[in-house]
Order: sequence, then structure tokens, then C-alpha cells
Amino acid sequence: MVLADLGRKINGAIQSMSKASVIDDKVIDEMLKEICKALMESDINIRLIQSLRKNVKESISLDENTGAVNKKRNIQKAVMDELTSLVDPGVEAWKPKKGKANVIMFVGLQGSGKTTTCTKLASFYQRKGWKTCLVCTDTFRAGAFDQLKQNATKAKIPYYGSYTETDPVQLAHEGVSKFKKENFEIIIVDTSGRHKQEQELFDEMQQISSAVTPDSTIFVMDGTIGQAADAQARAFKEAANVGSIIVTKMDGHAKGGGAISAVAATQCPIIFIGTGEHMHDLERFAPGPFISKMMGMGDISGLMETVQDMKLDQNKDLMKKLEQGQFSIRDMYDQFTTILKMGPLSKVMGMMPGIPPELLAGTEAEGGNRIKRFMCIMDSMSALELDGEGKEFVDQPKRLVRVARGSGTTVAEVETLLQQYKTFAAMVKKMGGQNGLLKNMQGMQQGGAGNPMMNQNKMAQAMKQLQSGGLGNIPGMGGMDIQGMINQMGGMSGVQDMMKSMMGGGGIPGMPGMGGAGGGGGMPDFSQMAKMMKSMGMG
Repeated sequence: MVLADLGRKINGAIQSMSKASVIDDKVIDEMLKEICKALMESDINIRLIQSLRKNVKESISLDENTGAVNKKRNIQKAVMDELTSLVDPGVEAWKPKKGKANVIMFVGLQGSGKTTTCTKLASFYQRKGWKTCLVCTDTFRAGAFDQLKQNATKAKIPYYGSYTETDPVQLAHEGVSKFKKENFEIIIVDTSGRHKQEQELFDEMQQISSAVTPDSTIFVMDGTIGQAADAQARAFKEAANVGSIIVTKMDGHAKGGGAISAVAATQCPIIFIGTGEHMHDLERFAPGPFISKMMGMGDISGLMETVQDMKLDQNKDLMKKLEQGQFSIRDMYDQFTTILKMGPLSKVMGMMPGIPPELLAGTEAEGGNRIKRFMCIMDSMSALELDGEGKEFVDQPKRLVRVARGSGTTVAEVETLLQQYKTFAAMVKKMGGQNGLLKNMQGMQQGGAGNPMMNQNKMAQAMKQLQSGGLGNIPGMGGMDIQGMINQMGGMSGVQDMMKSMMGGGGIPGMPGMGGAGGGGGMPDFSQMAKMMKSMGMG
């Protein structure tokens, strides 16, 4: 993703400043010069860049009494805050209400990805338990109904449309009325597009809007147009009472940052960004997490949402094993299945703090194939081998040859898999048992509001344990700033509040641990890391 390249350049500028022995105006000016250059290359409006430069300089204090470390932290925070405000429209987007019919109308120019995005959004809400459907009113473009029909069938979403009816207003009225009677909660209406902003297009949008009275009108905009997004967003906002915007084609174009910042300037809230052609390539947009992910700091809230959507936090048997420090090869197989369910590996890895954006290049095919190869090896193992801890292979080395032949791999690859399993199992043992990380979590939860000091001590102990024996063993994760993340959440009290809301009444959720990274002989288990963070209230 090109935005990852922007994040890498900005990170480089901040790191250069951090290496300086003395922080003065010259060092700050050099850092800001590099950041502004990177933003200009991403087609961000020069006025917005000048404003960012001015605001960062005003918010930085070069007081001689302030320590060098604190100065660097303050500068980093100022840069992050200004980058976030650059893409933050400061307006809250409309949200659907459960238990009633929410009619959402899509508008936009032809070729912006409107029909595909309709299905993506319907699929997004469907995964969250909403009853969703699609209505096609595009009678202008040949094949529009066929496209929506194919997409909806693939995603198993009910749809309505017609090959014979030519009046889009009539189609919209019939489709919405039909689905309202059937008690659908999310009714998405796909409208016609045009090659440019024509009065005919705006008239049709207004007629359909009058017929179905949508709760929200979403404007789908092509992210490759860059700064031109400003004028387009304003025109549609005035003509169709646009409530929110989805920016598409953000996966491979340098002007994506320009489009997002231009739309933010119009004070139209961006609710999603399209990052690919597949059904899961639609990401919820929030300014803070977006900038955090772009800078390689991860998006814990997005990762937790993925975990919850896939219902990965409901395996109670596995949690019992975890608490006892037990983890078999079969459990590892289940975790590989979990990773593949979570969608593209590069997307999941991009949500993990501490994984640099440049490491995500080529992750998709290479990582996915590696996991599938490991699973193929485990498919050739017997029940005894899967439920064991690898001792059978030590006692009887001939088993290695048999599994390698059965899976079409080499003995060396089977040994690599077993080595990864040992690493994962060791991490689980560190988490489980009487003095493990999970017991510390329970102690934190049971400490209660009446003994906040006990909670803080337990939290500090768990954090120390996690960094020394957990994430520290995973390549690329050892430098993760746990304390910084706690500070961003409002200190220990903020962590405790989150932990109470997430863990109230149900024990501690968790998933089995896995270490390793793609380049080091295995793939990390992202659901485990997410669940560990959720257990600590960092979701």
C-alpha cells in the first residue's frame, strides 16, 4: 500500500530527529522539512501542510530544563496529533440502529467502485449479525444488475433488481418496500453513476431519495483523484445531502492521502476506505487508528474487531488448556485455520504494533502459502502425533520421513514445523500455570476497584512478563512500547476501565500463543496477540 511508504518516510524523519544528541530549532526544522516533503509527494494540499508545520512548531517547547527524552516524546506526540487532525473532519458519522429498517443510499460517479462497495458494506454488517440486503436501481449502465447479482450471490446476501424495469425510482420504491416488510435491518440502495457530475445524475439521485427517504446517503469516491476530491465531495454534499463518504482504490495509488485530507477539509466524515477488490477489503476509517497503522504502530481496535467478527474469542476449551499451560500440535493447526479466516495476512499484520510497513511487502502470497504448507504437513500426521507434544518424532525419527512423504514435503520442513511448535508451546507454558501471565490477568481483574494499587502492581508485573517472555521473542515485536500504549489510553486507570468493560463477568478471554515471523521460519499468531491485548484491556 502506497500510504505505508508515506508512513515509512515520516517515521524516518522522526527517527533522524531522535538520534540527534541535542534537540534545537535546526533539528526540528530538518525533521519538518522531510515530513512536509513526504506529504507533498502524497498529493496533500500545500495549505494543509503549511498549517501542520506551523502547528507542530507552536506546540513544541524547547525549554532547556526539559530532558532530551521528554523533548523527543513531546515532538513525536505533536507530529502524530497534527497528522491525525489532517485527516479528521471533526464530524461524527451516522450509525445504523438495531431492530429497525436502516435505508442507506449509495451515490457517486461511474467507475468509482459503487456497486462493489455496496456488497462489501452489506457483507461487513452481515458479519456483525445484521440482517442485510441490496437493491439495484442502476438502469443506466449495462450489466450493473448482473454485477450486483453475482456479488450478492457470492456473499449470500438477498438482493432485488429487474432486467425489464427501466424506471430507477420505481425499482427503488419496490425493493425498499419489499425488504422493509421482511424486516431487514440494513437496506442498501445502489444508484446509477455518470462519467461526470451532470445535472441529470443529481436529478435522479434526488428523485430516488424522495421515493425511499434514506436514513443515510453515502458518497463513494475514487481515491485516485487526489486533491480534486474536495470539489467533488462539496458538489455531491450540496446536491444529495451526503452524510458520509467511502474512499475507494486506496491500495495502490500515491494520491490516496490527498483524497482523504481533501475530504476531511469539507467536514464530510469518511466511514470506510476500500483497500482492494475482495469482499473483506473494506476497512473502517477512524483518524487515530488510520495514522497509527500508516506509521507502523498498529491498529489494535481494528484487530480486535476482526477477532470479534470471526468469533475467535469463543473457544472455551482452548482457554482452559491455556490456563493450564497445555498446547498440542492440533491446537497449532486450529490456530493456523484461525489466521487464514481473519483475511489477508498483510492486512492483519498491518494492525499489529511494532511490525514495520516495509515488512508487509510480499507477505500475502508468501505467508499464506507457508501456512497452507504447514497445515498440509499436519494433515499427514496421525491422531497420536497431533495430540502429542512432538516427543513421538524424537523417539521414532522414522515418523519424520513418513509425514514428509505423505505431505509431499521434505524432512527439513517437518523439522522446521516442529521447531516452531516448540517455540509456541514454550510461550503458552509461560502464559499458563500458577504464576503465568493469565493468572496475573485474573489477579488484576479480581483486585477490584477497592484496591487500585494491587491492580497497578499486577498490571506492571504482567506487562514486564509479556515483554520479557512474550512479544520480545517474536521478531519485529520486541521494541513495542507497551508503556507508551498505556499512556495513550489514559494511564493505568484507563486500562483498568477498559479491562472491566471487556472482562466483566466472564473470565478472561484468550487464544493459544504462537511466536515466529514469516521470515524466521513460521507465521505469528495474530489472534493470540490480539486476545492477550484484549485480556489486558488494550483492545
